[in-house]
Amino acid sequence: MSMIQCQTSDDVLRVISEKGIAFVDFKFVDPFGQWQHLTIPTHEFSKESFQDGIPFDGSSIRGWKGIQESDMSLIPDPKTAFIDLFIDEPTISLICDVVDPITKEPYSRDPRQIAKKAIEYLKSTGIGDVAYFGPEAEFFIFDDIRFSTGPNHSFYQVDSEEAWWNTSREENPNLGYKIPYKRGYFPVPPMDKNHHIRMEMVKTLEEVGITVEREHHEVATAGQGEINFRFSDIIGSGDNILKYKYVLRNVGYRHGKFVTFMPKPIAGDNGSGMHVHFSIWNGSTNLFAGNSYAGLSEIALYAIGGIIKHAKAIAAFSNPTTNSYHRLVPGFEAPVRLAYSARNRSAAIRIPIVNSPKAKRIEVRFPDASSNPYLTFTALLMAAIDGIENRIHPGEPLDKDIYSLPPEELANVPQTPGSLQEAIDSLKVDHEFLLKGGVMNLDFISMWIDAKQAEVDAIRLIPHPKEFELYFDV
Repeated sequence: MSMIQCQTSDDVLRVISEKGIAFVDFKFVDPFGQWQHLTIPTHEFSKESFQDGIPFDGSSIRGWKGIQESDMSLIPDPKTAFIDLFIDEPTISLICDVVDPITKEPYSRDPRQIAKKAIEYLKSTGIGDVAYFGPEAEFFIFDDIRFSTGPNHSFYQVDSEEAWWNTSREENPNLGYKIPYKRGYFPVPPMDKNHHIRMEMVKTLEEVGITVEREHHEVATAGQGEINFRFSDIIGSGDNILKYKYVLRNVGYRHGKFVTFMPKPIAGDNGSGMHVHFSIWNGSTNLFAGNSYAGLSEIALYAIGGIIKHAKAIAAFSNPTTNSYHRLVPGFEAPVRLAYSARNRSAAIRIPIVNSPKAKRIEVRFPDASSNPYLTFTALLMAAIDGIENRIHPGEPLDKDIYSLPPEELANVPQTPGSLQEAIDSLKVDHEFLLKGGVMNLDFISMWIDAKQAEVDAIRLIPHPKEFELYFDV
């Protein structure tokens, strides 16, 4: 089936009729960035479904409220409709907002509704009326993944036919063509053994309505890749990241592969980030274009200042896993230094070189794709607004080689958190900027901190396998 474009509920109903659709699948996101879904036959779906919603029990969704407040309703967005290519029966999928079934008010723990509130707050400030985001989410394609923990054991093991550690593996015959560590950017086939899979991913992304700009192998051995798609507004890009993950995982599964967006699944090689290109507009005017450093406006510099000021709290959303901080380690090309530069890719914020003022933007490089995109984009936008409103200047750009800076100079450059615990602690004391306009509330932030603290504590309670190598015979 070809790509569809819907704007209204009538468009969706017309597609259902014309294409013989049998089922409607409703997708919504939990606070931690995983898509959930429920499905109904089309005879149970009507135009009223777009106003009345689809009732469901939300009490078992992670991070949502208990059974005494479990009744919720899904309001489908007709503009998000796509033919679901991974369901055998003819099915149309719709991305939904979550509302209270009685009041019809947005559910305060629905990340998509939080992102909508962020845009409404931007408009209320008079600064601008739209924020554009262009995320670049890297991933790994593995042939095998195994892991287990217990009272007396803990291990993980990943594998890939591309991986350098397999140069001695008997493959009947071993044909070589393994990618050395940090040499995956970007060899042609047969070194690149997943090119055909990424091409299928691109084709499928286009079929579900995502405009792809490029695809390539990434730096690490063992199947690391990246597929870039066209930027959109905060809701469109949030929707697209979740659709992107859905497509890549399912195409990989078709080939007997496992796609992961885990930031650091391989020790000693590059991790996976989600660089976020970001700009604020007012009507047809790009507010980030100007005559200051690297063609930025004063507003853009203040936005950078706000992001740098609040970066450690932002990281609680943009880098929300303990694994995130195995990637954000100083000295390994990770963008850990909270500075901005037009040239320095190890700075947390880079200014891409562009040919037009309309393309002027900043690139925030520390987030990763283990995050919920709506929350990451919201935190970045709210920090930028705070910087603009309070005229927070980011200081001078850092165009020097960070790795050659003397310690006394490097000490003056702040860096991203060194752990999820540090990010959580930063959010505890720095969250007022997220509360403005009711975008987030204390209930949501408290839930987030509690959930992430539980993850930190779970890791703290389990011995690490490396500890046995270091300490077993002390």
